[in-house]
Amino acid sequence: MDLYSLALNVLLMGDRQSGRSSVGNALIGGEEFQTGTCVPGISVTAECQRLSRNFQRYFRRQGVESDLVLSVVDTPPLLPSPHTVSELCPGGVHVLVLVLRADWPNERTHLREHALFGPEWCRHALLVLTHADHLREAGLHPSAFLMQANDWLRALAEEVEGGVFFLDNTSNWSCIRGRPLRDQLLRLSARNHHKGLSVTESLRGATNV
Repeated sequence: MDLYSLALNVLLMGDRQSGRSSVGNALIGGEEFQTGTCVPGISVTAECQRLSRNFQRYFRRQGVESDLVLSVVDTPPLLPSPHTVSELCPGGVHVLVLVLRADWPNERTHLREHALFGPEWCRHALLVLTHADHLREAGLHPSAFLMQANDWLRALAEEVEGGVFFLDNTSNWSCIRGRPLRDQLLRLSARNHHKGLSVTESLRGATNV
């Protein structure tokens, strides 16, 4: 094990205009992922895009200062193929980030994550709710929002083992909230011993059940 560097693959998944690319920019600390106003119902992201950044001396592991090499893959709303995920995430997916808008109704099951990764996906998953500034404007605390959410969203928040992270879309939010989000991803990956989730192995395991 290399104590001086840790490489993690992060896969972003979410519906149209959910804020996936903005979350990706927060994670890498830049503006490389394309974002912007678009036609309602049309996603800015048309194909998978992978960007990486090396955060030098980001954390300590066994008393040694270690770099964090973070590779973030932004996906279009349609389910990426297992081959595409395997190519873009060599070594597997360490953290699966599900992105939803806090200010929009969300009413669907995450069958596509189960279909792509098998039943183990929730162990590597983190839920990010974007546009949380609308909750603040309404005087609604994040914990109160989850208590009032529909059954599907509450169940999803409980199912993902990485927990729930709220991000707002005010100015400089990505710079301010990027570090806490990266830290939460790092803690989740550490609980899984930094082992990546392999698409091929998951599908094979699900088939053999």
